[in-house]
Order: sequence, then C-alpha cells, then structure tokens
Amino acid sequence: MTDDLNLFATAVPLAARMRPRSLAEVVGQQQLLKPGSPLRQLAAPVTDAKTASTTSLLFWGPPGTGKTTLAQAIARESGRRFVELSAITAGVKDVRDVMLAARKERDAYGTGTILFLDEIHRFSKAQQDALLPGVEAGWVVLIAATTENPSFAVIAPLLSRSLLMTLEPLAEDDIATLLTRAVSDSRGLDGQASLTDAALKQLVLLAGGDARRGLTILESAFGNARDLAGGKLPVEVDLPNVEAALDHALTRYDRDGDQHYDIISAFIKSVRGSDADAAIHWLARMIEGGEDPRFIARRLMILAAEDIGLADPQALPLAVAAFDTVAQIGMPEGRIPLAEATIYLALAPKSNAAYNAINAALEDVRAGIQPAVPKPLRSSNYAGAKSRGNGVGYVYPHDDAKAVVEQEYAPAKVAKRRYYQPKEVGFERELSERWAKLRAIIRGEKK
Repeated sequence: MTDDLNLFATAVPLAARMRPRSLAEVVGQQQLLKPGSPLRQLAAPVTDAKTASTTSLLFWGPPGTGKTTLAQAIARESGRRFVELSAITAGVKDVRDVMLAARKERDAYGTGTILFLDEIHRFSKAQQDALLPGVEAGWVVLIAATTENPSFAVIAPLLSRSLLMTLEPLAEDDIATLLTRAVSDSRGLDGQASLTDAALKQLVLLAGGDARRGLTILESAFGNARDLAGGKLPVEVDLPNVEAALDHALTRYDRDGDQHYDIISAFIKSVRGSDADAAIHWLARMIEGGEDPRFIARRLMILAAEDIGLADPQALPLAVAAFDTVAQIGMPEGRIPLAEATIYLALAPKSNAAYNAINAALEDVRAGIQPAVPKPLRSSNYAGAKSRGNGVGYVYPHDDAKAVVEQEYAPAKVAKRRYYQPKEVGFERELSERWAKLRAIIRGEKK
C-alpha cells in the first residue's frame, strides 16, 4: 500500500517527489485527459455514490509514462481511498484482504476504494480471477497497469469489465517540461541547479520517452555537479555532468513482449524496403536489448528467400553464412556478420517471384487441381512399367545438343498456368529472358 504523505520526504528519489499531485499537473497523455473522457469521469469528486463512475481501467504502456501517477491523481481528486498492490509481491490473500477492507469502508462510511494493481501481467489466471468478485460487485474500482499487451496478459473476463487506456511514450517537449519543472520546483531541486541547453537536450534523449528515467538521470547529474563543486550551491548541470551520470541510453526492449515483435517487424520491413540505415538502427536496438542473434539471422534467411529470391541468388547463401557465423562465434562479434548481411540484403534487388510462385501452386493444389502424372513422366524403373505406358514417349534432354527439348512436363490442367513470373530486376532480368526462351522450346511456342 502507498502512503502519499511519505512521497515528498527528502530521502525520496526526485522522480517520486516530482510526481504530479493532480491531473492538472500531468504532462503528456492528453489523449486520455479530454473533457468527458472515462478517466475524467472517474476522477470527478464523488458526491453521489449512485451516479459516480465505477468503471475499472486498464493502463497499458511503457515504463515511466504515468500509469501510477494517473491512478493516484484519480483517487485524490475523486476522494476515494487509494490502495496499491504490486503483482510482483502480492498474492490472492492480499487481494482478498483489500476487497474485504474496501467493502467495509463502503458499507460503514460510504467511501469508495481504488485498487491500483501494478504489473498485472505477472498475476496468474487464478490470481486475476480473484479480482473479479470485487470488481463485479463494485467494492473497488480497479486500475491495473501493465507493460505487456493485455490481449495476451489479462484474462478475458477482466478485459470485458475494464476500459483499456493506452499510454504512449512521452514526447520530447513533455520530457523537457518535466525536467525544467524539476529544476525549479520546491519539491525538486528547488532552484539549486540550472541546466545548460546541451545538458537538457541530452537528458531528453537519454530519457527515451520515460519521465522516471529522465528525472533519475537528472538527479544523478545534479549530484555529480554538486560533488565537483565541493558541495557549494547553486550549480550548473552541463553535458559532462550528464555523461558522467549515464554513459549510454538504456534500451527499452522486451524479448518476450511487444517490443520483440514490433522491432523485428520494423527491421524486416526496412530491409525489404531497401533502407540500410533504418535497418541497422533496428538491428542495433535488438542487439542492445539482448535479442537472440540467431533469431535475427533466421529472419534474414527467410527474407533473403522471400523478398530477394532470384533477383540476387547470392543473398540466401550470404544470409545462411551469417547465421552459421553467429552460431559459431556468438556475441558481441556476431554483430558484425549480422550488420554485413543486413546491409547487403537491404541493398540487394528485390523479387518475391519465387515466393509468389510456390504460393500460387499450393493454392491450386489445395483447391483440388491434382491431375495424374502424365505417363511419359512416370517412373519406368520396375518390371512391367513400360507395358503400362510408364516412361513411354519421354525424351531425354541430354540427347539434344541444347539439352532442352519440346516436351510436356505439366499435366494438361496446369499446362497454361504461369506460376513463376520473374521480375525485371537484378539477376532475375537475365532469368526472365532465359525462361522465355526455354519455355518457347519446351512448350513449342513461337516467338
């Protein structure tokens, strides 16, 4: 449980001290704070229990985007009790205890309770089930927070009883506003520091849309500047102080969550779209986030076959070589062959003709177009085969000087199908011309 009275003690981190006390102080997430929105309705002062909003909310968003802040502000402005549990440490008993206490408060004093459950995705199905009776009966208004996709992390009955609120990473201007406020506000550094433009710009960059991270780095940079000044105040926080506080930006990446799927999607689409710089950026994000390099290499092999194909026949062998190299040498050296393959594939000519060809053929086969094998093409390597007509009429191509002869290889039902339709790009331009000549001989077509 959280006691708001302790939030502004001097030993509390800067990020906690600067937490907005009301919705008016909230920076960012304005798409959720419009007049008449579910969040505003829930935050309205409770004057009549019969008309007060009891809608449970599910906050979904990255760390440091205001999930806890919004929940506390809603409770404070609505006049409800605020109880906080973390799914990391709480269990079913804790949930039931909160529900029982909330019911007693409501019945004895008419006071509503907001239960803020952080990291709800860490609750098992059985633990989430324990929330349903209290939510259904209105003993508590549940505000649950998660960094994971609720469609996978939250049980369907709870989803159906809640409104999903999606929080976005804070914009750079929002982060800059919060940092500037923290420097001057009495709850923050209280004017004991100033920020150079370069320091502010770097802090915003390092925050990466995460207010808590930005304030934490600011606090550390302030401490560095104060120590260098021998404890004398005020001090100027400059770029070297920020760099001393954190030498690189922390990478937001979850190998088992949405970032895993979203960033690999952006990576593949960038390579497919021939943007080598964008592809390298997404590759770096995955590497820094600890993604399995073999997973990245496997996706490159698939892309080489699907999106480049015969426009550059060297693409697939190079992707396979990158996979083998990464598997042999591991990381961090594996980043080099991954980068090499990424750039090569991004700059390679693109053709999905082979991909389209097999898909079209499979579609016909699945639709029932599966005629018998023509007799000349059937195996004749067993006794009595030729008496059945198997292999009779087959012309051996190597008996011809060009090693290509007129012959029916496809059943009549698919003889007119054009599965492989090469594109006029890269090496496939040459294959297109070659295929046209071969087809003319094999089909007996005239140019």
